Amino acid sequence: MRLSKLALAAALPPVLLLTCEASVRSATPQPPQRAVEHHRPVTAARPTITTRHAWGADEHAVRERPTYTHAVRAVFLHHTDHDNDYDCADVPRLLRTLQASHVQQGWDDVGYNFVIDRCGTIYEGRAGGVSRAVKGSHTGGFNDDTAGIAFLGTFDEGQKVPDKALAAAARLIAWKLKPGSDPEGWAKLRSESDSSRVEKGDAARFHTIAGHRDAYETDCPGKELYDRLPELRSKVAELRADAARRQRH
Repeated sequence: MRLSKLALAAALPPVLLLTCEASVRSATPQPPQRAVEHHRPVTAARPTITTRHAWGADEHAVRERPTYTHAVRAVFLHHTDHDNDYDCADVPRLLRTLQASHVQQGWDDVGYNFVIDRCGTIYEGRAGGVSRAVKGSHTGGFNDDTAGIAFLGTFDEGQKVPDKALAAAARLIAWKLKPGSDPEGWAKLRSESDSSRVEKGDAARFHTIAGHRDAYETDCPGKELYDRLPELRSKVAELRADAARRQRH
């Protein structure tokens, strides 16, 4: 049952307000500080991503130029409601149909930033560049500073999530998520729309790796995929940790 927006707002943790105080310089001479070794912010290596050109996206159908946001602080997982027995060789055709459907619904382009098929292939979704923070149309109210990743298929109860697809999602998120983000932690986001579960302008906390249903009244990404999100978070954290160890050495 959908919670009332007043009830949902009451359930959210209070916003912590921080007051900055002017720092006071001590008159006592301070000992010189030791040099601090700085490392580049850590993300995992970029996985192989099939481009829009490769799957035959219709660039003439795109309604508007891409909109860019700040770095990705959270990821929302989706499923596309396709049958699960498709041939992976047919995925480019399925993506072209998906793009046409999204444009017909009034969106500027493919709603998702990325799509992953059951064979573990990652596809570029919305135009704008996979390395940039492109604003999609995947999670009503929470498209800023987030990425939408859709699994091609339907993962309601009893429909197995392919391990190859989950592993590909882990690689993608470990690379795409903002450096310093905790894959097993939380992100505070502000609602852009009354169509979400949160009143426009109000803030809410989500898992850094969340399901569409967490922000919007829907069953997406299906029970089976949603139930595997804790496993996905753990996999992403491991990939980030491995990348950090390699950087140190």
